[in-house]
Amino acid sequence: MKGQRVGYARVSSIDQNPDRQLEALAGVDRVFTDYASGKDTARPQLKELIAYVREGDTVIVHSLDRLARNLDDLRKIVLQLTQKKVCVEFTKERLIFTGEDSPMANLMLSVMGAFAEFERELIKERQREGIALAQQEGAYKGRKRSLSENQRPEIDDLLSKKVPKSVIARQLGVSRQTLYQFLGLPVS
Repeated sequence: MKGQRVGYARVSSIDQNPDRQLEALAGVDRVFTDYASGKDTARPQLKELIAYVREGDTVIVHSLDRLARNLDDLRKIVLQLTQKKVCVEFTKERLIFTGEDSPMANLMLSVMGAFAEFERELIKERQREGIALAQQEGAYKGRKRSLSENQRPEIDDLLSKKVPKSVIARQLGVSRQTLYQFLGLPVS
C-alpha cells in the first residue's frame, strides 16, 4: 500500500504568506502549516505532522530552511521522520531522504543544512549592521515601549489594592513578564 504525501510549510509570523510554499506542495493529501520561527522545534503543526505520518508516507517540504534553521535541528527532524520509515523530500533542493541513505545523502543533508544555517546567520548579521547604522544616524529608535511612566500611578494603585500582577498585565494588554520588567522585579 502506497503511503500519503504530506506537506509541511512554515512562515515566521502570522502576517507572512505561505502561498509560495503551498504552491510547491500542490497535490499532497494533507498540509501542516506553522506560523512560528524556525529556531524553535516546538512548533505545534510540526509536532502534529510527526505524530500523524506513518510508515510509507512522504513528507514534502519546500526547502530545508522551512523545516529547521540550524543543522542540528534539521538532522534530528529528518532522522525522527526516517526512523518511522517516512520519506522526506525537499522540493527546492531536489533532495530525498529515506532513512536508508547512503553516505553521500547524509553528506548532502549536512552540507545543504550548513549552507541554510550560514545564510540565516548572514541575514541576522546584516540586520544587526543595518540597525546599528540606523541608530548612529538617529533613524532607528527601537520598538515602542509597551508601558509608559504615565501608567505608573494606575499600576501602583492596583498593586496597593493587592490586585494580582497577572490580572494587571491582562488589563493593560501586556504579558506578565513585561509588567515585571517595567516594575524592575525579577520574573518569577
